[in-house]
Amino acid sequence: QVQLVESGGGLVQPGGSLRLSCAASGTVSTIWQMTWYRQAPGPGKPREWVAIISLSGTTNYADSVRGRFTISKDNAKKTVYLQMNNLKPEDTAVYYCKMRIASSDYWGQGTQVTVSS
Repeated sequence: QVQLVESGGGLVQPGGSLRLSCAASGTVSTIWQMTWYRQAPGPGKPREWVAIISLSGTTNYADSVRGRFTISKDNAKKTVYLQMNNLKPEDTAVYYCKMRIASSDYWGQGTQVTVSS
């Protein structure tokens, strides 16, 4: 059984920074991809892809966060990070991590990020 546990969310002022973490535990084999998503508050808001890092370390970002967010990982700790700088009110959302482990996808429980003055 695999579990993902996220941490690092909170309340921050516009222009501030936060670092999210997502650690995998349990029977973890090869982690092919690590991805961050977010879901903004409000009815009908879709879960939005934010950033991805592959097994080889290749990264990609949504246009809305490119240049402000950085995804990274620690293979030994089975952990993915999301460094978020220059945060904006529109970054307010619940942030979720997803890992593709072997042939299955696993999701974290989500961590709230609120950007407000």
